[in-house]
Amino acid sequence: MRLILWTALAASLLSCQKKTGTSNIFEPGVQQGQPVPSELAEASGLVASASNPGLLWTHNDSGNPAEVYLISAEGEIKMTCRLNGITNRDWEDIALGTGPDSTKTYVYVADIGDNLAQYPVKILYRFEEPVFDAPQKDISNFDTLYIKLDDGVRDTEALMIDPIAHGMYILSKREDSIHFYKIDYPYAADTLTGRFRVKLPFKNICAADISADGKEVIIKDYDNIYYWQRPDGGPISKLLQTPPTQLAYVRERQGEAITFARDGSGFYTLSESVPEERAWVMFYKRK
Repeated sequence: MRLILWTALAASLLSCQKKTGTSNIFEPGVQQGQPVPSELAEASGLVASASNPGLLWTHNDSGNPAEVYLISAEGEIKMTCRLNGITNRDWEDIALGTGPDSTKTYVYVADIGDNLAQYPVKILYRFEEPVFDAPQKDISNFDTLYIKLDDGVRDTEALMIDPIAHGMYILSKREDSIHFYKIDYPYAADTLTGRFRVKLPFKNICAADISADGKEVIIKDYDNIYYWQRPDGGPISKLLQTPPTQLAYVRERQGEAITFARDGSGFYTLSESVPEERAWVMFYKRK
């Protein structure tokens, strides 16, 4: 019976996925400002700032400096924050959430990529969200959190933090049906456990976000964006097992970043650049 139910769910989701631009919630994506600078050639994470309204946090992926960039919605770098004493093994996402001081907002940089499935632990770097007051800033006061997935070593690129329940969620990438993991709050142990919750009939998921009010969820692969409404604040794992709304997506060359605007006005995407084409911040305005 469980297999029959799963097959029916997968068929329902795949049917939904075949429809493009089925939502009238958001307008088509529009390029903002100017192409992002060369410093962001391998942008691989995006989150809207809480302490700096209208600005966004982003970073590059593996092999680049251990730096987080505060950028405008038009793609201009406002501040570069260097995390001292660490390397960028494979930074793939970034999120905001609560932390040791519940009155403050923290940045979580997700060093969770693993193309060859070779790293036994994922790493998160957590620090209090900086306020823009200088073009450059060194970050020495940060926490290092280690995460071990309870069902083995997997490549992952998407991280979400729930502003309602404060749970942290990681989505695997390379399976035909991705794995969904939950890390319970508070994140206090030396090594946290990413507990497998459910398989979902998606693949190549490379970015995800939950809106600031916790009422909307969005995930993306390289070709599609999937959207759910969550008015009751229920479990994310159950929500993602229901058929999503597929949003119209202006396909990027290697789009690996997505975030809701903090004010609810829409959502942003950002791609890696390629030699012949620099990436732009794209904005999808709420209708």
